[in-house]
Amino acid sequence: MKPVLPLVSDFAALFLEQRPLLDVRAPVEFNEGSFPHSTNLPLLNDEERHQVGVRYKQQGQDAAIELGYALVDAPSKAARITGWAAWAKAHPDGVLYCFRGGLRSRLTQQMLADEAGIVVPRVAGGYKAMRRFLLDTLLTQAARQNLLLIGGRTGCGKTDLLQTVPNALDLEGIAHHRGSSFGRYAVDQPTQINFENALAIRLLQLAAVPCTLLEDEGRAVGRRDIPLSLFTPMSRAPLIVLEAALEARVAQSYKDYVVDGLHEFQGMYCADESFARYSAHVHASLDRIQRRLGGQRYQEMKHLLEAGLHDLAAGDGALLHEFVRRLLLEYYDPMYDYQISLKQERIVFRGEREAVLDWLEKQGMLA
Repeated sequence: MKPVLPLVSDFAALFLEQRPLLDVRAPVEFNEGSFPHSTNLPLLNDEERHQVGVRYKQQGQDAAIELGYALVDAPSKAARITGWAAWAKAHPDGVLYCFRGGLRSRLTQQMLADEAGIVVPRVAGGYKAMRRFLLDTLLTQAARQNLLLIGGRTGCGKTDLLQTVPNALDLEGIAHHRGSSFGRYAVDQPTQINFENALAIRLLQLAAVPCTLLEDEGRAVGRRDIPLSLFTPMSRAPLIVLEAALEARVAQSYKDYVVDGLHEFQGMYCADESFARYSAHVHASLDRIQRRLGGQRYQEMKHLLEAGLHDLAAGDGALLHEFVRRLLLEYYDPMYDYQISLKQERIVFRGEREAVLDWLEKQGMLA
């Protein structure tokens, strides 16, 4: 008697329980958009998927399915089943899916059961249904939740504060970007789809908290757009201004953009190459704000940066501290002062870190 091959349709539970996901779509589909806790072990690779697509256009669905079976029955079939089986044994609570929950995931599920004796639930509706669920979640949860924004000048420690609060939505962390002209990491940002998916899952996790705290951001975090379904209520939400002395902000910014920035490159490349890549990275960041700085000030900052990087290579960070200080005073602070002047009526509290945390606790806004 063949085992019953189960279907899973409780998408909220899948994401809240962080169930491992086996994605059997082609790599090109996976790279365009996927979910956290997912692993791509495709039934058809990109070329095979392309062949099936061509056959479908030329000869119709039946011919495409016939070709798909022929490709799956190729010598690589055993290797694919071995990979799926190893994944299933390592993730006994896992589920699998394809794009629409159709032929590819059914075939994978059946082969695992018939030839490896392993039953893995299949997601009803596949990737498309889960993606639709998350887009709906973005719309409903963002409108329903009580949002409170944390603003403040660059280097005041907004991200550090949010990372200590359990009911925070860390936009910059999810977008993998520090949210400024110098905020890029060595590793690329997630795709827009993956950014949206992760945002929706985090909102789902925060559905029961009294208040969701998040940083006061513009519409874009790096090259990723905050969905309008979230950004619109953000633009109306009350605002706390986190304050910090200039020296503390210089120290925090130096740590974020110099110490941690260089360390990230050092973790990816050898010593000489890591420093060269980091230097090019910082120069490119400065170039992006050349127009805003103006010609003379840009040249001054460029010379200071070059001298600072030269000294940093010898272990002296004094000039880069000065570079950071000038960036804060001459570039970031004027921009912030203008932006916050437009939001004065939304400010409900301002103060340094401990005062902000104390106010949040007294207001019952900490989970």
